[in-house]
Amino acid sequence: MKLSRMRAMLNAQVKIQSWRHWRVLTRDLARPSSQPERPNHIHLEAAIEWLIRAQDIRNGEVDAGGVSAGWTFADGWLPSYPETSGYIVETWLAAARVLNRETLRLRARRILDWELSIQCESGAFPGHFGESGSEPVIFNTGQIMHGLIAGHLEFGGPSSMPSPSSSPSSSSTYLEAAHRAGQWMLEKQDPDGCWRRSTHNNIPHTYNTRAAWALLRTGILTGDTALIDGCRLALSWAEGQVTTSGWFRSNGFRSGDNPFTHTIAYAMRGFLEAGILLGQEKYIEIARVAANALVEAQREDGFLAGEFGGGWRPQGDYCCLTGLAQTALVWRRLDQIGVEGRWSSAVERALRFLKRNHAVSGTGGPEDGSLAGSVPLWGRYSRFEYPNWATKFFADLLLMMVSDEIIPPVIIPPPPL
Repeated sequence: MKLSRMRAMLNAQVKIQSWRHWRVLTRDLARPSSQPERPNHIHLEAAIEWLIRAQDIRNGEVDAGGVSAGWTFADGWLPSYPETSGYIVETWLAAARVLNRETLRLRARRILDWELSIQCESGAFPGHFGESGSEPVIFNTGQIMHGLIAGHLEFGGPSSMPSPSSSPSSSSTYLEAAHRAGQWMLEKQDPDGCWRRSTHNNIPHTYNTRAAWALLRTGILTGDTALIDGCRLALSWAEGQVTTSGWFRSNGFRSGDNPFTHTIAYAMRGFLEAGILLGQEKYIEIARVAANALVEAQREDGFLAGEFGGGWRPQGDYCCLTGLAQTALVWRRLDQIGVEGRWSSAVERALRFLKRNHAVSGTGGPEDGSLAGSVPLWGRYSRFEYPNWATKFFADLLLMMVSDEIIPPVIIPPPPL
């Protein structure tokens, strides 16, 4: 991008408010040569420290306990984000084991108890930042369910539903909260398995397979077969959105938009993990075909286009770093379960690219240890932002590379029907 065009975009979208903005921009312009690749554990520690700072920045606020949605040029540090704070729980619990850091378990519990405090009477969770008037969203609620399940599995306790007098932070309450959320999801599901109500921009999304996966996990743990059936229905609808090339229709944030690699990876992971739990090879195959198309599209330096049109046509001259980390996680999982493919080399290329775009400066600044939404920073996904979920997925990838952790952990599947 020409410098004049970049300046025009900056003037139109953000205010360069401080020397820190200029420092971040100039570093971004110099990438990737300015960012050395360090050992996995160095990048992992830096990513975890950034997530810690993103939680601590909300101390003393009404949303204390949650994790800031991230740092942006326009608004600085954002409020806590219920959706992504939910699935950061599983990252911290895994990191607590791998890095032997007990305090991360306590931080995960703080998130969980904050989530319980904002759960709606309906069982859903508030959308957006949970501010007054924010409407619940199917996808967001599903991701919080993943965190609640992680809390239940980590902290033990009976899987039966607790009595009203139970402690609000007991592990069985985490499972109860996930169960209530799952029942709300069923209430919003249409007979064909699609969620058209309580969705982002009020349209269907194929990437809700990742929410269906949460529904399935909750159904397995609680023994509620209605939730398992709801997952099956959702996957059946999503299967109808798969084209002959394996690309996903109805997978953008808005109607007619090309999906980001971020939402493509969400859809793939939902198909893959639900397929594993259900013993349904066809869903694993859907994930494999899509994942292989992205291997074919990956450049030798690890770069992957930020979005894809029908037939897997790369779109945009930027990389969605968030989606690249998520896609590498799907490749890693396919490799772990023994699906044939060139997954290992694709993961290594992605990891090198992500490391070269992961600032580890030790300054403690808002970008230190964080992964931007896109590279360059003005790429179309999370433009000029460092979203917490980008760093979360990068940390997950690093954890799964340095250990045998699977994030989130695989639970016992239901008996075959």
